[in-house]
Amino acid sequence: MKKLIQWSLSSLRAKMLMMFVILTSIPLLIVGLISYQKSFNTISANSKVATMLVADQLARDIDVLFQDTNRLLELDKNPDVLKFLFSQTDSYDDAKQILLTIDIYRKTYKYDDVLNISMVNLYGRGISERKGVFALHQNPLRNPHFKHLMNHPDDILIIPPSDASTADRLDGFQYPQGNVISIIATVKQQITHEVIGFIVIDLSDELVNKFSENFTIGKTGYFYVTDETGTPIFAAPNLKREQLLSPDVLAPRLSTIKDSFVQSGASKPNFVIFTTSVETGWKVVGLAPLQEIVEDAHEIRQLIIFSVGLSILFIFGLYIFITKRLTRPIQVLKNKMRQAATGYLEAKVTPTGTDELADLGKSFNTMIENIKDLLEQSIREKEHIQKAELRTLQAQINPHFLYNTLDSIIWMAESGKNDQVIQLVLALSRFFRISLSKGRDWITIKEELEHVRNYLVIQQMRYRDILDYEISVDPSLDSFPILKMTLQPLVENAIYHGIKNKRSKGLIRITGHIENDRILIIRIEDNGIGMNENTLAQLQERLNSRQDEQKSSETIDGFGLYNVQQRVRLYYGSEFGLHITSIENQMTTIDVRFPVQRGEAT
Repeated sequence: MKKLIQWSLSSLRAKMLMMFVILTSIPLLIVGLISYQKSFNTISANSKVATMLVADQLARDIDVLFQDTNRLLELDKNPDVLKFLFSQTDSYDDAKQILLTIDIYRKTYKYDDVLNISMVNLYGRGISERKGVFALHQNPLRNPHFKHLMNHPDDILIIPPSDASTADRLDGFQYPQGNVISIIATVKQQITHEVIGFIVIDLSDELVNKFSENFTIGKTGYFYVTDETGTPIFAAPNLKREQLLSPDVLAPRLSTIKDSFVQSGASKPNFVIFTTSVETGWKVVGLAPLQEIVEDAHEIRQLIIFSVGLSILFIFGLYIFITKRLTRPIQVLKNKMRQAATGYLEAKVTPTGTDELADLGKSFNTMIENIKDLLEQSIREKEHIQKAELRTLQAQINPHFLYNTLDSIIWMAESGKNDQVIQLVLALSRFFRISLSKGRDWITIKEELEHVRNYLVIQQMRYRDILDYEISVDPSLDSFPILKMTLQPLVENAIYHGIKNKRSKGLIRITGHIENDRILIIRIEDNGIGMNENTLAQLQERLNSRQDEQKSSETIDGFGLYNVQQRVRLYYGSEFGLHITSIENQMTTIDVRFPVQRGEAT
């Protein structure tokens, strides 16, 4: 994991890949979540609507059942019934006619689920299909349902099995299972609308249960019927009591005609829906696991997850291919740069296309070529410096100069000029000591001037009649570093090519100053034979040219200037070096230009 994180942080391709995947995955996930939420809401709403339609259909079927059954209540308008209930005496013909009328109703409307029809007047005299004419042994109004109807004569009571009373069985017949729905209504006198009796229709509850069993919700959901308080009235026989909702859960919600909610208190959330039967006031309740109701939404969720996952994998693979194509030139360039960093300057990129990466490759190739050129130039300059240093070393141990000086010492010793011998030997010793300078390339101006002074002392003893010199340099410049063996070759050139060929005594003057706070100028003047303009121009051209070093030194042989010019420019740059002015038969001036450097000589 740590290596993966390091790779993702150090690799451009990994960063691009992560960025692309994140920028693509987040919108896909958001779209997937929104799609799922929309689908879930839509499917849930449609499922609720569809389930509510089923519940409404079940309620309507129950209503139709009781509407059809209530047609039997039209018997309260039959003259024979009115006559029987209004009379206090028994009449076999009236009773027979009533039973015949009931039989006609049964055959007409196919009332297979009607178990019994019975009637009774206020005096306890009654008639039923099962028993015929009978008489109650107690006041009918002691029946709570009859008592209610006396106060509300227009009501029609539908008594479920849970609320049934033995007093409702007027003829005394008790059903074995007791699962009977009783419909009770008043019978009123036609003119005065006075209550003269009651009619009771016993209906088997199997029909209602059959309706409940025929309608389902989802795969395992079911319907059942409750009263207005949520107490179960009718339920399929295979349903256990604990599978039905507690009245405490239903009752707070049953004030509305229809509604739906999710019961989340159970182990698994259940979807609950209910509607109201208009005829009975009962509640048709549907119950099913929520997962089954939104099963289609879950399938869509799985499809969305699969689609989003597949899209992300496809995009990931596509981005791997794209980033590989995009970063391949960068990887190649990176490898070439590493090769170049190790010193292999033949590492070049082969650009393809015309995009920015191709331009970068071309720029890299150009940079490598420039580095090679600079390296070759540096090598050449180093070789030039080494050759210049070698010639400087050769100049330090010039055998002709040494032989001539030793000859002068011998001659003076033989002549008994001991003081001059001591002076000459001391000057020669100091000259070579400063020339060596413990291997240093730079010495101070003070040391360089001392070196020149010792050289002039030696030469003055040889050319006493023709040479004189002056050194006048500001002492504030003494500590400035200067390239060793810079001034002596110029003084030597002034002696041999300027003053030596002059018929009269010559003078060499050395001065120094700083120009514009950045350029140090050491000037060597002589009043020798000078040069004409043509010779001076040729000399300047040769000094400033970049021709082969050996050829240039041979061309300028005798002047001893090329080596100084070469060394100064190699160390300080082309803007520095020698500047020569000369007037034929009068004078020559050489200005040596150095950059101002403050510090210790090394």
